[in-house]
Amino acid sequence: MIRAALASTALVTVALWGGVAHAGPEVRPAAAPPPDGTGEAPRPGSTDSRRIVGILELRVDGVPDEVKDTFQRGLEEKLDPRRYVLTDRARMKQMMMHSTKWTDGCVVGQCLAEVRVQTRADLVVLAALTGSGTSFGYVVTVVRTDTGRVLRQESERCDVCTVNEAMGKAMRATSTLLDKLPDRLPDEAAEQDAMRDREVGKVKQELAARDRRSTRVGIALTAVGLAAAVGGGVLYALDEKTSATMMVAGGGAALASGVIVLTF
Repeated sequence: MIRAALASTALVTVALWGGVAHAGPEVRPAAAPPPDGTGEAPRPGSTDSRRIVGILELRVDGVPDEVKDTFQRGLEEKLDPRRYVLTDRARMKQMMMHSTKWTDGCVVGQCLAEVRVQTRADLVVLAALTGSGTSFGYVVTVVRTDTGRVLRQESERCDVCTVNEAMGKAMRATSTLLDKLPDRLPDEAAEQDAMRDREVGKVKQELAARDRRSTRVGIALTAVGLAAAVGGGVLYALDEKTSATMMVAGGGAALASGVIVLTF
């Protein structure tokens, strides 16, 4: 009995050790790729305070078409990843294909509200790089999508330089424009309301000042008219009828003018 019990215990112990020996590290399933199959990093979530910047227009003229990709990669490297997330031109165009309200060519104005809805981009970049021979130039513009208004713009032309030098300047200019933006953009709607209120207040002040001047003039004319009427009455009592008539007539005119000014 004792030997049987010991043998059974030994078998259980061997089985347990065998299970431990064969148990390897826990294998976790690989993360599923993004649903669009692009392999891109996910866009910022609702708790991410970084701004999304989209390259809405990237035009080249007189320079190799490959400059577009180089410009986008260089700009992404230069942007502060703690403040910005860059969406390239191809990705922006892909997301805008889902919209039935947007037309290619919208770069400023109220139509950018649809770009904001589809891409969640706070800002869009419009870039153009042109060249001929050794002469190159660029224009980069940063536009708000909530108002469609231009925030910043930078342009330069170099008569003797290479395309790489011009492209590098364009990338640095774009990065600098974005870095100089405040963390909180001005509320343009509130500023416009405040400006309108100031203009209305100014008009009200001018009208009030004019009313005060008119009141003073009306009172003065009325007083002159009454004084003339009293003086005419005195002269009439002194039998100076001609002078009295003239004074009363003038006083009446002044009094009537004063009443009209006070009334209107």
